[in-house]
Amino acid sequence: MKKLTKVLFLSLAASTLLACSEQASADKKDGISLEQKIRQTAEQSLDAFNIPGLAVVAVKDGEVILAEGFGVRDIESQQPVTPTTLFGIASHTKAFTAAAMATLVEQGKVEWDDKVVEHLPGFKLADPYIARELTIRDLLSHRSGLGLGAGDLMIWPNTDKTTDEVIAGLANVPIEHGFRERFDYNNLMFVTAGEVISRVTNMPYQQYVEQTFFEPMQMDESTIGFSRIDEGYDNVAVGTIEMDGELHRFPLDFLEDFSAAGATAASADDMSRWLQTLLDEGETPTGERVFTEESLHDMWQLTTPLPVSGDAAEQGTYFRGYGLGWFVKDYYGVKHVSHSGGILGMLSFTTVIPEKEFAITIMSNQQAFGALTAIVQESLEEVLGVPDQDWVAKESKKYHEFIQKKAEFKVEAVDDPQPALALSEYVGTYKDAWYGEVVISEKGDALNIDFTHTDMLKGSLEHYNGNTFIVRWDEPLLEADAFIEFDVSQSNRVESATMQAVADFTDFSFDFHNLKLEKQ
Repeated sequence: MKKLTKVLFLSLAASTLLACSEQASADKKDGISLEQKIRQTAEQSLDAFNIPGLAVVAVKDGEVILAEGFGVRDIESQQPVTPTTLFGIASHTKAFTAAAMATLVEQGKVEWDDKVVEHLPGFKLADPYIARELTIRDLLSHRSGLGLGAGDLMIWPNTDKTTDEVIAGLANVPIEHGFRERFDYNNLMFVTAGEVISRVTNMPYQQYVEQTFFEPMQMDESTIGFSRIDEGYDNVAVGTIEMDGELHRFPLDFLEDFSAAGATAASADDMSRWLQTLLDEGETPTGERVFTEESLHDMWQLTTPLPVSGDAAEQGTYFRGYGLGWFVKDYYGVKHVSHSGGILGMLSFTTVIPEKEFAITIMSNQQAFGALTAIVQESLEEVLGVPDQDWVAKESKKYHEFIQKKAEFKVEAVDDPQPALALSEYVGTYKDAWYGEVVISEKGDALNIDFTHTDMLKGSLEHYNGNTFIVRWDEPLLEADAFIEFDVSQSNRVESATMQAVADFTDFSFDFHNLKLEKQ
């Protein structure tokens, strides 16, 4: 009997050693470790994508295997990126918002399927039925019927509107699709969720999230709201935008107005503890539980389906969608959870593979998302043992083709342009029901435009054809020039105007097409 036990023990030991050997091989593909692979790809990406600086943090099997800075945080100062450099992580804030709501569900203060109007009695949308039936789950899963980025001009670029004014403006933002009919990414639904959290907890959203998560996770540098970064803390990344072959410094305050949709500033060092907490299903590295396993299951459960292309299926993805504050899909037989974030001049990307106890966050002070994709995909090749590709070369090629496309873009000329009315006819104050006032004035022989709530949206009008002009913003790095078309009565009186971005690469948050500007 002892001999049999000994044989079984040796067999089990051999199996364990073999499994460990196979895991080590998977984690050390091509003779380098996972940590070395990530570091190597990050270093290659700086030059390949013309990126000044990156911060990368990766966690494997409960341990932080990498939390480093690469390059510089500011092209002006040339100071290096460090593990404690703050970046705007933008829409990754949505994951914290969903987790904050989950804690309120755990406390019995809300339910996922509570109607929003139960907590915000004055809440309105353009469709009264949707406003009445919209739930907290709907807010967090992008299925409200509002279109992609609808209403974002109330918060993008930063405006002088309060959260109450933004939510009130939702009553007039046009509904684009049927309720729960499809996925359409919408930031203002998360702003609304943040207000629900504030009302239920009787404290500002920022304060609740920082007390509930940042403090127990010891995310000491991180905060929600650029203005709330500790005075004198200067280890802060500054964004850049590539245009005409050059990098241009673009300081921005990390979307203060986006609040629960995207206003978090975080460092690689701090994000390491968030990733560890996610992989440990809500338990922080110090052993404190901030949310339950059931809550994480709710957040990582596919709620709103998304289509899957043939190419995606070839790469091991057969279904994908949005959970609550996270994108979820299958990927080569494992669950793949992720979210990205973007502001003008800055990007972030987090990916979690729960079954492999692996998570990674990359933050960049440039807008080349392909670099973040390449770093993640190269790391997943090591973690999952999937087919090898040169992701830096592949994504860099796509990025430079995109930059070239932007450089070559020109508005199609009109063969026989019709004349405009006298410029004075267009002058006046125009009002949109959800954004507010836009003023068009005449200066010399030109027209100027002023989005009165948005400091960065000031520009001039260039005649295009008839009663259509092109808005050229004073800040060209916005890359958001737009057509403005004036509606004229039979008696040649200007009555209203509509707008549309001129280029398909303009950020979707410039939702000019949702405006209906009525002349006052």
